Amino acid sequence: MRGLVCALLIAGTGVSAQTVTREEGMAAWERIFAAASHPRCTNCHVGAQEEPMWEGLSYGTGAVHGMGVKADESRIGAESMPCRACHITAAGRDVASPAAPQIDEAWQLAPVELDWLGTDSATLCAMLRDPDRNDGHDIAGLVEHLESSPFVAWGFAPGPGRSKPPGSVEDMARDVALWGAAGSPCE
Repeated sequence: MRGLVCALLIAGTGVSAQTVTREEGMAAWERIFAAASHPRCTNCHVGAQEEPMWEGLSYGTGAVHGMGVKADESRIGAESMPCRACHITAAGRDVASPAAPQIDEAWQLAPVELDWLGTDSATLCAMLRDPDRNDGHDIAGLVEHLESSPFVAWGFAPGPGRSKPPGSVEDMARDVALWGAAGSPCE
C-alpha cells in the first residue's frame, strides 16, 4: 500500500519515478528542508533536554517554552505538567493566537531520536532517509506520516496570528515522494 501511495504521489506530479533526476530530488529536498527547519517544526523536534522551544516565533532566539515546561521521558509532560494542560485536545484547531493550540490528539513532543532543532540540511537529510534514525520509516512511511499526523496538519495550518512553514502538507508529501524517487539525495 505504501508503495502505491508513493507511486500515486509521483504520478500526480506528472513525473514518473524513472524520470526523476538527482537535480529534481535536490530541489525537492531544499523545499522539504525549508519547511522542516521552520520553527513551527523544530520547536517540537527537540532532544534530550526535554524542553520545547519558542525559537523564532516572535519570542526571540533561543527562547525556551514558557512556564518551565518539560516533556520529561514521556514526551507529554506526564511527570510534571502535561502538554494538554494548555494545548487542548479538541477538533477546533483554527483558533487565533494567543488561544491555546488545538488538535484531535494528545499533544506531545517528537521522539528524542528525531531531534533536529538547529540541525543543518545535510544532517537532517541523512537522518530522514535512514529508517534507523527516523522512527522506522521508509519514504512511503514518511509520506504517510505527513498525510496522517494531526501535528503536521496543525503545523501547516496553526490558525490566525501564528507563523507557518512554507507550502502545505500536500506540497511536503509530494516533495518527499519526489525526493525518494530521486534516491533521497542529500548533497
